[in-house]
Amino acid sequence: MTWRALLAVVAAVAACLALWQLEGQRRGVDIASFTVSDTPITRMAMPGADGPVVVVAHGFAGSRQMMQAYGLDLARAGYRVWAFDFEGHGRNRVPMSGDVNRIDGTTRLLIAQTGRVVTAAVAQEGFSGKVALLGHSMATDIIIRTALEDARIGPVVAISAFSQAVTATDPDNLLLITGAWEVGLRGFAREAVAMVTPGAGEGETVQAEAVTRRAVVAPWAEHVAVLHSRVGRAEAIDWLDAAYGRTSDVAVRATGPWFLALMAAIVALAAPLARLLPQSAPPVPGALRGGQFTLVLLVPALLAPLLAVQVQTRLLPVLVADYLALHLALYGLIQLALMWHFGRRPIGFRLVAVLALLIWGLGVFGVALDRYGANFWPTPERLAIIAALSLGALPFMLADAVLTRGAPLWQRLVTRGGFLASLGLAILLDTERLFFLAMIAPVILLFFLIYGLMGRWVAARAGALSAGLALGLILAWALGVSFPLFSPGVTG
Repeated sequence: MTWRALLAVVAAVAACLALWQLEGQRRGVDIASFTVSDTPITRMAMPGADGPVVVVAHGFAGSRQMMQAYGLDLARAGYRVWAFDFEGHGRNRVPMSGDVNRIDGTTRLLIAQTGRVVTAAVAQEGFSGKVALLGHSMATDIIIRTALEDARIGPVVAISAFSQAVTATDPDNLLLITGAWEVGLRGFAREAVAMVTPGAGEGETVQAEAVTRRAVVAPWAEHVAVLHSRVGRAEAIDWLDAAYGRTSDVAVRATGPWFLALMAAIVALAAPLARLLPQSAPPVPGALRGGQFTLVLLVPALLAPLLAVQVQTRLLPVLVADYLALHLALYGLIQLALMWHFGRRPIGFRLVAVLALLIWGLGVFGVALDRYGANFWPTPERLAIIAALSLGALPFMLADAVLTRGAPLWQRLVTRGGFLASLGLAILLDTERLFFLAMIAPVILLFFLIYGLMGRWVAARAGALSAGLALGLILAWALGVSFPLFSPGVTG
């Protein structure tokens, strides 16, 4: 058995094990999806469950799927869980609106939406007790303010929290869970506990009259991994059990490592599958010379933001999407023009290779991501956004595929780093308008890490043009489904 065949077997076995573990987390739980007042809902509960209702909210650029590790554990503990997509997020077709910089703007509209979900949950479940709220990141401010205003709300679990609404007395029942690597947010959690009992810190439960508060740390976790923390999920169950006078006997299972194993296995399987494509790639051209590479890297990195920031449009109902499409287009077209001058051109087109990468990247990797990690399927409104983003993503990824074909590792790393630096320059040039570009950087980085590998293997068989075309469409798709719909003129 060759090492490639061994890799394929190991990856296939890992994928099967991961699927078995991840499906085990869902096994036995009734999971239903429906819509309430334009808000997509996923209800999770054991058959016949009559426990308290918990409403679960995600963070900025998140979705219901990102919260399912907490939701499924709470469901298996007997709670009736309602997870929902905020306006503009996931599969919610209603854009975010209002002023994102004002409490009485976008925040107020999202608080109202949360209240509508609570109303629907209470009515449908026939629940007469206090509803628990659990949220992550952006949602922590929303659920805390909801708790302060809505007498129907009981305990609050805030993951990666920050909210200026927290005081020494409100909310009166609050658990704060923070990843070990979220230094600033850990500081906020400690301050929230110290408001009640000066000097108290992480791992302590403090009480003063009617106020109960606790801050805990999820080890080896950052802002996303905290959503799969076994420590955090166990703490959430224990906290709600204490608040409701219940006792749960639930084994909190590992989900994060198995999710990563599944995604890694799907990527790894792309290597042997790519070798099934007909070998038709043109000869590897080799790396550009030092001066040529420097020009191809620096000229678009500087010119694209300098030119693009001069254009201010609001054609696409997604935050910074207009700018990003233009930046990608300019960056890619300038790189393609320079490389054409140096004799490096996008060649090697095979339709079967383009389709194979699209099917594997969207149909296999995308389906797994959507089921276990984060929303990856667009609503009809987002299809036009994806099409518009592809006008920039296609030349950008074509240039990237040509530039990195045959290049040494250091040049590939510098090439991708140059683009991220270019986005950073754009933010510095127009911080107020383009601040949200900073949140796109992790998406781009993961795209290069995951899809860049798959594209490299396809390019080796079919050429840079095939890989670049497919990756351009996938990049437009990934960006189009990741960022919130936003329309200031919509009142929600």
